[in-house]
Order: sequence, then structure tokens, then C-alpha cells
Amino acid sequence: MPGSWVSIRLQILYPVAGIGVQRLFSTFADGLPGGGLLLQRFLAGGTLVYCGALSLTKAPHLQLAIPQIFGAVAGVLIIAGLWTPVAGTVAAAVELWLAFSQPNNVSTAVILAVLGASLAMIGPGAWSVDARLFGRKQLDSDL
Repeated sequence: MPGSWVSIRLQILYPVAGIGVQRLFSTFADGLPGGGLLLQRFLAGGTLVYCGALSLTKAPHLQLAIPQIFGAVAGVLIIAGLWTPVAGTVAAAVELWLAFSQPNNVSTAVILAVLGASLAMIGPGAWSVDARLFGRKQLDSDL
């Protein structure tokens, strides 16, 4: 439907055998917006995983790579679309920490922080584990 962004619907079904309630809180974008979110997840998550792997090979001490490792774990969760609000918030916090603590590559850290924060606010889209776990459900009751 043109011009509609979020569709919230509560549909009550009354089947012969009992009462059924179907809930749909459509926060998981599908179609072209869902594809855009999938691309954004792959870009942000892939870059976080790449930066984490790169820091493991180049850091002189493991303690210096720990924030990047947290970012890489958040990147894997973002790619899968699992716990996206939490993973996006962790990615944004880690990348902001890196932007202020390691001034050598601030632009990448700020871009990844913005991507992580936007994914935490928007959500993962329809093609994600979150959509399968928390998406449209049908609840049936025998009342």
C-alpha cells in the first residue's frame, strides 16, 4: 500500500472448534526494503567480522583486540539477523569506543557505529532469524 510504513493489525478469528487469535506486528520489512536491510546487515556484519579477524592477526597483544572481537561477534549476529537490537547496540558501542580510543581509523569506526545503531533501531527485516522467531504467529485457544 503506497504511503504506509508500518502495519499493525489484530485479527480475531472465531473458528468452529474454539477461539483463535492471530497477531501481526509488522516490524519486519519485506520486499525491497527488506532486501535493503539484508544488504545493510551483510555490509555492516561482514565489515565487523573482517575488522575483528584483522585485529587478531595484527594486534601485538590479545588485550588490544578484545573490543574488535566483541564487534566481530556482534557482526556474526547481525549477519544472521539474530538478536539484532542487542547486536546493533553492541556494535555501535564498540565502534564508538574504538573511534575515541584509537584515532588511526576514525571514519570506519563511525560509519560502523551508525550502521549498527540504525540496524538496532530499524530491525533486521523479514529475511532474518529474528523474523522467524518473533514474527507473525497464530495463537489458538480451546475456549
